[in-house]
Formats: sequence, structure tokens, C-alpha cells
Amino acid sequence: MKALRSILGLIRHADQKFDLFHEGDKIMLGISGGKDSMLLALAMKQYQMFDCANFEIVPAILDLGFPGFDAKPIKKYFKSIGLELKVIDSKDVYQILKVQQKDAKILPCSICSRMKKAAINKAAKELGCNKVAFAHHGDDAVETLFMNEIFGGRIATFQPKMFLERAEIEFIRPLILVHEKDIIRAIKEENI
Repeated sequence: MKALRSILGLIRHADQKFDLFHEGDKIMLGISGGKDSMLLALAMKQYQMFDCANFEIVPAILDLGFPGFDAKPIKKYFKSIGLELKVIDSKDVYQILKVQQKDAKILPCSICSRMKKAAINKAAKELGCNKVAFAHHGDDAVETLFMNEIFGGRIATFQPKMFLERAEIEFIRPLILVHEKDIIRAIKEENI
């Protein structure tokens, strides 16, 4: 619980610094099933208990159509912490990626990333959410900075909060001040 308590403090600090949560928000949590998003869900559930803003969270995972996808264990975990995981049908993503793959041995990551964001934003709008939260943390921000410098020739990283005009939705990153080592410690302590 010690690591989770520290992470909750960092979420509160990020909220105060970047104005992430407001009264009446309905926030879709983008869940991948990985350590970061699973911890984000638990932390946001806990944060609701003591935050001064009354907001709702809607955890959702995309079924992208990849062979072997099974959301049952993740749904079971979410039920155990008092949340209902929505499984969003986005199976067309895998089919489109296979077409885009052509002769390459790997699927194109950039196309997949854009398609996943579009699918989660669309689902959020359909479910009446005004925000989408991803589990990108501080180490991800630094990594993105270096990748942009090396591969894009520019100095930039992602923002903790941004309004996506085309999707008409606000995108937030509540774990922006959290380090990956703290996430790893918390998932071990919480047995996630």
C-alpha cells in the first residue's frame, strides 16, 4: 500500500498542477492489460474516494481483432476492485494492419497507435465521456522526448492534458509525475 499511497499523492499533485479532473467529469480509462493501465485503474478508483471533484471512471479495453485476445482475466480483476470493464469491438484494426503490412515482417506501429486512439476516442464519445485517460508516466515522457529528437529531429514530448479538437475530447495523463519503478513496486505490493 505504501507505493500506491505515493502514486496517489503524485496523481493529486498532477491534478493540482495540470487541472486534470473536474466536477462531473466522465473519464474513459484506456486499458491495455499491462502494468501501467492496470495500476491506473486501481489508483483512479482509490483517488475517487478522497478527491474533491466528483467524477466517474469508465475503464475500457479495445478488442483489436488480434488472434488470442481474451479479456476475461482482466474483466475479473476489474470486478474485484469494483469496476466494470467495457470491451470495445475494434476488430477491424487488425484486418487493416494486415493489409498495411504488405511484405514487412512486423505490423506498422504508428498506424496501429493512431487507429487505437481514434477507436478509444469514438467509444468515449458514444458512452458520454468528456475525457480519456491513458497510463503514460514520467519515464514515457522522457522516452518520447528522446525518440522525437533522434527520429523526428525535434524537441518535443506529450502534454499531461490536451484538447483533441477533431475528436472533441480532452486527453489526460494522470500518471505523468510517476516513475516506472514506482509502478513496478506498486503492482507487486498490490498483487496486480
